[in-house]
Amino acid sequence: MEVTKALAALQPLYGKDNVEVITRNGTRIRGIVRSMKTTQALTKPSVKMERADGEIIKIHFTDIIEIIDHNPAADAAKGNG
Repeated sequence: MEVTKALAALQPLYGKDNVEVITRNGTRIRGIVRSMKTTQALTKPSVKMERADGEIIKIHFTDIIEIIDHNPAADAAKGNG
């Protein structure tokens, strides 16, 4: 996934639980979006996800093929949908 697309998709999910990232090799990581590094020198842009077991997984944006938000929509969470 392009860095700009991955960043745009992940920014509103920052700190949210129940987010799933699928990587190029088929790995699925589901958990909380913990941090995003986009402009550090000599590093690839990446996101860190915290799984339910507490393990932190670092995923390079270029390895992401899909981002899924499993959280209910805002209206549904408020009982309006």
